[in-house]
Amino acid sequence: MRLVQLTVPTGKRETILEILDERRIDYVVTDETSSRKYTAVVYFPLPDAAVEPVLDEIQDAGIDEDAYTVVVDAETVVSRQFQALRDEYEDGDVGSDRISRQELQAEADDLTPSFPVYVIMTVISAVVATAGLLLDSPAVVVGSMVIAPLIGPALGASVGTVIDDEELFVESVTYQILGVVVAIGAAAIFAVLVRSLNIVPPDLVLSNVGEISERLAPDLLSLAIALGAGIAGVVSIATGTSVALVGVMIAAALIPPAGVAGIALAWGQPTSAIGATVLVLVNLLSVNLAGLLTLWYAGYRPENLFSLGETEERVRKRIAGLALIVLVFAVFLGGITYASYESGTFEQDARDEVESVLAQDQYEDYQLLEFRVVMDDDYPFRNPERVIVTIGGPPGESAPELADILNDRISRHADRPVTVEIRYIEVVER
Repeated sequence: MRLVQLTVPTGKRETILEILDERRIDYVVTDETSSRKYTAVVYFPLPDAAVEPVLDEIQDAGIDEDAYTVVVDAETVVSRQFQALRDEYEDGDVGSDRISRQELQAEADDLTPSFPVYVIMTVISAVVATAGLLLDSPAVVVGSMVIAPLIGPALGASVGTVIDDEELFVESVTYQILGVVVAIGAAAIFAVLVRSLNIVPPDLVLSNVGEISERLAPDLLSLAIALGAGIAGVVSIATGTSVALVGVMIAAALIPPAGVAGIALAWGQPTSAIGATVLVLVNLLSVNLAGLLTLWYAGYRPENLFSLGETEERVRKRIAGLALIVLVFAVFLGGITYASYESGTFEQDARDEVESVLAQDQYEDYQLLEFRVVMDDDYPFRNPERVIVTIGGPPGESAPELADILNDRISRHADRPVTVEIRYIEVVER
């Protein structure tokens, strides 16, 4: 529910009150004596879905933007007439739950901080994320998402497009591009400093850090996260609900991958940064695409109906452009996903071969203690490089031919040469 406070310009009092009476809207009128331009202030409650059509009708009656309008939340309205108004405008779909176009624009502006604050908070969140990634601490990484100021620019571009506010669109796109550059740059500088001071082991292998390795070779599931974040962000802002947690979700799609890209650059591994950088870009574009589609589906249109056709054309072009770029990146992520699938299939097949060999009668005294596949460092398309098989057997006994058999059986499933390492451990049972 909303409470609308509308200043009434001189000569427009009867027009406004007639509109409210025709729509059976309760109102209170007070005289305005502070300015000759305005004669009164009208207060009237409205359901969320009624704010936009009522304000549009009032503006069509000749009330220009110089007559300021304030829309605030109303906790409770006790009125039979208001309940009838709610039944008229609310039908249970997304469109009836959304806030007005005017409120949406104001909300998008409020979510974007000033330029200095935006840069400072982005740098801080990137540094905190980098520290959490190097520490392999999910809690610290989540903390970096909370302080990231990314939700405003991420949703502002979509809002600016559908309501024909090019200034908001350009500002939001600029902020997003700058945010990615600043985040990766801050992460790289901080990682270089940490490495040069030996705060982390100088021989740290990035692939051995869980929080880092999973973002060096992202897969298609990352695309689902970004699309979900974009849709959730727009639904939360369009329905006037809290956007804090959704902001964390959007930051989760952008800040940690940016931190990983910076760390890879600091470690002198630019090829390893490719996967993380692509993840940042595809997530950013997916959030914008999902937001744009959701806003248009929710029924947001420009204020000036004469510009509706032009806006629809612009929306179609931007959706097509974003979808095409996301599709290209999705193909890249699909390649990584397929490489991961092949590696997983090879590992399972190789393990089955080892177990089948050891299940033979002549090797009944031997048992598989550990099976591990070591991947190469050719990010983001990693392949099996070495297979380590640890076998336990009786003291003083060995089966030299077992290494050749396992090497032959495992190599059949590899697309490229793989080193097979067999380790024997004496097992004594008491």
